Amino acid sequence: MAEFPTLFLSHGAPNLCLYANPAREFLSGLGATIGKPQAIIVMSAHFESPVPSFGADEQPGMIYDFKGFETELYKKVYPAPGLPDLATVAATLVEQAGFPVQEVIGRGFDHGVWSPLSLIYPEADIPVVQMSIQPEEGAGHHFVVGRALAPLRKHGVLIIGSGSVTHNFDELYDSHQDFVSPPPAFVQEFADWVKEKAEAGAVDEINDYRALAPHAVKHHPKADHFFPLPFALGAAGEGAKGKRLHTSVQRGALVMDAYMFQ
Repeated sequence: MAEFPTLFLSHGAPNLCLYANPAREFLSGLGATIGKPQAIIVMSAHFESPVPSFGADEQPGMIYDFKGFETELYKKVYPAPGLPDLATVAATLVEQAGFPVQEVIGRGFDHGVWSPLSLIYPEADIPVVQMSIQPEEGAGHHFVVGRALAPLRKHGVLIIGSGSVTHNFDELYDSHQDFVSPPPAFVQEFADWVKEKAEAGAVDEINDYRALAPHAVKHHPKADHFFPLPFALGAAGEGAKGKRLHTSVQRGALVMDAYMFQ
């Protein structure tokens, strides 16, 4: 059985799938590049809970966790099945690592899940388990949670962290669709730092990014969209290093980079 790398994906705005742009083109070809897993676990920046939580529905519904976007987005359906047995196994692994956990019924896929997966695996025929971030914890916590799930990769499970390399809407240009403007220096400096540390597998630095990375707090006033990156690094196992698969910027400051860890 294939052992998959882990991924960190910048999922962008919910309407990523509606307009031609470099990130959409990349995600649309990613499934063919990495192959088809037996199942997928996605840590979404939009699923917050005090303890690691796993969606355990057989047929998850949809969550439209945004306002003011195009009408067609509120009709979007990604009908991938859930996999309660995988949710239980994943929760058990995290619990064995020393964390309280819970399985959750009735929470559908948010756009941190369905937006990228609808491009990567549009057939929606791979079981998906969504899991939460812990907003009151740090990057190191999410790394360790990811590390607990690393054994699942040997069983054909693709583990994804879905967030964003940068995530401060106050920095974005006013243009609604701007996929070509070069980023200002403070944006590029942070993206370059992330690339350097991710590709080096620099666990300590990534886990302490808030103190070490240039302009980190400015790009992540809340850390929710960064946490899936150390999670993906942890889930790749001991000694893993990253490879940047894609880089682009939307509206001047939303860095859409994607990483593979193995």
